[in-house]
Amino acid sequence: MAKGFLPVTMDEVRALGWDAPDFVYVTGDAYVDHPSFGLAIISRVLESAGYKVAMLPQPDWHSCESFKVFGKPKIGFLVTAGVIDSMVNHYTAAKKPRSEDAYSPGGKAGHRPDRATIVYCNRIREAFGSIPIAIGGVEASLRRFAHYDYWDNRVRNSMLVDAGADVLMFGMGERSILKVAKWMAEKKPFHEMRIPGTCVMSDDVPEGFIEIQSSADVAKDKVAYAEAFKVQYDQQDPIRGKPIAQKHGRKYLLQNIPDMPLSEKELDRVYALQYMRAWHPMYDKDGGIPAIEEVQFSIASVRGCFGACNFCALTFHQGRIVTSRSKQSIVAEGRILTHLPGFKGYIHDVGGPTANFRKPACDKQLKCGTCAHRQCLFPTPCPNMKADQREYVEILQELRQLPGVKKVFVRSGIRFDYLMKDKKSNFLSELVRHHISGQLKVAPEHISGRVLHYMGKPENDVYNDFVHRYKQANEAAGMQQYLVPYFMSSHPGCTLDDAIALAVYMKKTKQHPDQVQDFYPTPGTLSTAMFFTGLDPRDMKPVYVPRDPSEKAMQRALMHYFKPQNRPLVLSALKKAGREDLIGWGPECLIAPYVREKKTEDKNGKKPGKPGDHKPGKPGENRGGKGRNAKAEPARQERKPKHPVKGGGKPASRGEAPKRPGKGRR
Repeated sequence: MAKGFLPVTMDEVRALGWDAPDFVYVTGDAYVDHPSFGLAIISRVLESAGYKVAMLPQPDWHSCESFKVFGKPKIGFLVTAGVIDSMVNHYTAAKKPRSEDAYSPGGKAGHRPDRATIVYCNRIREAFGSIPIAIGGVEASLRRFAHYDYWDNRVRNSMLVDAGADVLMFGMGERSILKVAKWMAEKKPFHEMRIPGTCVMSDDVPEGFIEIQSSADVAKDKVAYAEAFKVQYDQQDPIRGKPIAQKHGRKYLLQNIPDMPLSEKELDRVYALQYMRAWHPMYDKDGGIPAIEEVQFSIASVRGCFGACNFCALTFHQGRIVTSRSKQSIVAEGRILTHLPGFKGYIHDVGGPTANFRKPACDKQLKCGTCAHRQCLFPTPCPNMKADQREYVEILQELRQLPGVKKVFVRSGIRFDYLMKDKKSNFLSELVRHHISGQLKVAPEHISGRVLHYMGKPENDVYNDFVHRYKQANEAAGMQQYLVPYFMSSHPGCTLDDAIALAVYMKKTKQHPDQVQDFYPTPGTLSTAMFFTGLDPRDMKPVYVPRDPSEKAMQRALMHYFKPQNRPLVLSALKKAGREDLIGWGPECLIAPYVREKKTEDKNGKKPGKPGDHKPGKPGENRGGKGRNAKAEPARQERKPKHPVKGGGKPASRGEAPKRPGKGRR
């Protein structure tokens, strides 16, 4: 454990014997010193290299005064919006304001501005003029090129340009931050910087850079946008990728090549740094920071993801080359968790973007890079991919044998298509017997082959085969556990017919998801490029994009066709699609042809029941209620959902801001 938090006031700076910090680290999140939070890792990496870092979490952005609390730092400012993009943090996929913020005191929203990186940099410039500023984190990383902004519904410049910073760091940053810090300390010209994982501005295009369409061109021409995005997407590889230049006004944004992922030894070293593993005590009076609840007793074991779902930004941020910590490092952290205050015997997760990935997909990735024109798992698994989960099984076994550990859960996403290709391990059996608590979350996302193609997901038959194997594994273990599938509506390529087909599938397989997610066009994803341009950048062919609010509402309602309040939208959708055959009393029908009117008095003179007693359904049939399922908690037995194995369950809300740093839907 660390000796203490990094300073958050000038008094604390003086108490450490500093006259001034080297860096002031401005963050849109509250200060949580835990290795699941990027700001904690970066600040501790700098500290371990001998730099003096002061933390300035969630400053008042309405004036520059809050940015002067430490005076002028010796080297410069570091700025991040936080764990997630500030606009995603503030707004739902329907652009409605969120009322909560898991990364703020007491979980209350309003502690950071929209486009926090830009606002913070503007205030720093007001206070200190030309002082060096480096920006990073997810918001800056995914907005490093000219990009479509869903909230403004237009193309915005690179965040490096809009923020007026000197350097933008993309990716995870532990290696690049030390090189950037040294560069800043030596006061070298930023336009000459060629550090992997960084972007800078220049007056010209250096030799060896690929020049893509300018910010002005991609803003007015959707074909140009799609073509530019394809180059960006293809070159995001640290081994075979080329540096990229994009003109912004009279200057050029230069993206240097991505940095190599950290090696196993480097990752072990990062996670062995001294962290307090808690929120700063200044938040105690507000009830703390809710986001830590998801990760306080969890272990991040892996980085990167070669699943490469098109709606996921991990390719642009962590990359497709998977690296992981050693077994010894992970087990050592497990021992640390057992001695933390509040530990009750449960390790809540061991994973990352995808829990059951441990190594690069194939032997050549660390030598030649990822393939430019072939995905590891899509449309079918590459024959060179090595599917082996044996080491992960061994890690889980060692963790659950630690003194004081009652159970080890796996709550990160599981790639079921990768699991199905593994013929060497007994991972599924181990998972079912020891590492879930009544239900397992998986993400088939859709059942339409066309939609799955645009999503970059496996065919539905693969998911159905997994459901069968999962059921067999439960039967072999003498258990009855459940799957909680995630589905997405209104993704590019998804028509009303596709949405209806998904609803029919849900009814046939008795799946009643409690919550569903509309596609959210966030920066840095292939799916967002499709949404904006109406083109698939992979082949430049047109893609149908459901943009009309009424159709999006219909698609969402169809996934909850069984809810009475959705009947009008479902009825409209079925009529619009010419699928009146699904309106009726038959077992395949989604809704009844009419809602029976309540009688004021029956033949025996009895009064009618409460509102809601009369629901659409076959006369004389008792349809019952929807499946019940309590939130999974390690300390108690879960209540079981109504529909076993092929549905039911209550997933975490995907309409809320993510509450687990670094996790994605797989």
